[in-house]
Amino acid sequence: MKHPATTGDPHFERIFRAHINTLEWMPTFLVPLWLCAVYLNDAAAAALGLIWVGGRVWYFAGYSRAVEKRLPGFFIQLSACLLLFVGAIAGIVLMHR
Repeated sequence: MKHPATTGDPHFERIFRAHINTLEWMPTFLVPLWLCAVYLNDAAAAALGLIWVGGRVWYFAGYSRAVEKRLPGFFIQLSACLLLFVGAIAGIVLMHR
């Protein structure tokens, strides 16, 4: 029995890769989201989480059209994730002072 093919049609490959990239980013996003919400501010974490989701939607839409169109969405979700990391670290430091 053959494994399902994940190569062939370029449009399918871009959508498949965008999906897998999102799965790969989930731990990197969820951990600082939870830590920022618990240790700093849950409303700020939720707002940054929505921005992250919006960035991923933009990333997915761009990637499905052309590989180079994924970058604006990527930078939006990356920025949101970095701010969540900063918020998580700040919250942990402030909580343990």
